[in-house]
Amino acid sequence: MVGTMSLTYVEQLRAARAMLRLEQETLAEAAGVSANTIRRMEGFNGPIGARTGTLRQLQRVLETAGVEFTPDGGVRPREQPAEASAP
Repeated sequence: MVGTMSLTYVEQLRAARAMLRLEQETLAEAAGVSANTIRRMEGFNGPIGARTGTLRQLQRVLETAGVEFTPDGGVRPREQPAEASAP
């Protein structure tokens, strides 16, 4: 995985999608899961109740798209390397 922290909470999933402006269907397709799976997960609060493989896929897609998960259970935009911002 790109980051060292993990996608654990539904609130992280919602926040990451919002930061990236990803629709549930778009995330689901990219992660290879059904949109109903995303809707079901986001229908709750707290720890995500899903298979480990599903969480890994979602985290991989979200991190690749530009977010990172923080040690305090949050999510933030991933910092770009300095050379990425050079002309």
